[in-house]
Amino acid sequence: MFKKKKVKATYDKESQKPVIRASICNGEQVAGFKDIHTGKFSEIMLIRNSRDMEEFLEKYDITEEEVSKEY
Repeated sequence: MFKKKKVKATYDKESQKPVIRASICNGEQVAGFKDIHTGKFSEIMLIRNSRDMEEFLEKYDITEEEVSKEY
């Protein structure tokens, strides 16, 4: 009957970029943001399937092309 409102989260687009960190050992993927200046990575959520990835992209209003993958 009532749907939960989706709230868009924000990040500092000037100093951070969206990144998916993937483990080469077990394939685990973590979505987050990497500081362009310091290289520090801040975890946001674990990516277990395509729905988790869609949720991350939708929550921060970014496209899949903007996200880089690091191993």
